[in-house]
Amino acid sequence: MNKQQQLLIAGARAREILDSRGFPTVEAEIALQGGAVGRAAVPSGASTGKREALELRDGDPARFGGKGVQNAVANVNGEIAQCLMGRDASEQQQLDDLMKTLDGTPNKERLGANALLAASLASAKAAAQGLGIALYEHIGQLHGNPDPIRLPLPQMNILNGGAHADNSIDFQEFMVLPAGLPSFREALRCGVEIFHRLRQDLIS
Repeated sequence: MNKQQQLLIAGARAREILDSRGFPTVEAEIALQGGAVGRAAVPSGASTGKREALELRDGDPARFGGKGVQNAVANVNGEIAQCLMGRDASEQQQLDDLMKTLDGTPNKERLGANALLAASLASAKAAAQGLGIALYEHIGQLHGNPDPIRLPLPQMNILNGGAHADNSIDFQEFMVLPAGLPSFREALRCGVEIFHRLRQDLIS
């Protein structure tokens, strides 16, 4: 079996698991012919925007208050698995385009954004493992990044509003991006110092 054959998707399956808040979410697993396996879960946030892709929830009040994801799991195990079988896992854009076309809706409501995203992330992780590189390196290579080793700029949440706080602020998150510093370590330090200084200023 050559390297390209090792990257072909041999199996896709999903299961219902619980996230850190005790709500069901989808965990997908993608296996490649060469033996690599990628696994990804897609827990949702506490709030969602009007234009966000839609999760598929079961709506059965007898299970998890209607928040079960058995239908989304079935979509991964059925239609999505059939769509991905035999495809090259390293061709991420092609896989994502195929799944979006398969769903056929602008907001992913038919198959569920949770089903599609879990399968997409699991495919990327399987491909990285199959290529013998870290996930961030694989993603960097997909985007033609000449320096995939560089750590990303930290984005740090310093104030909350909206659904995340008990106040009347319309904005959900206020964030700082400590840009222009020589290293990730220094950017992280800068962001943390801003957070603590802001707290002191608000108290005083």
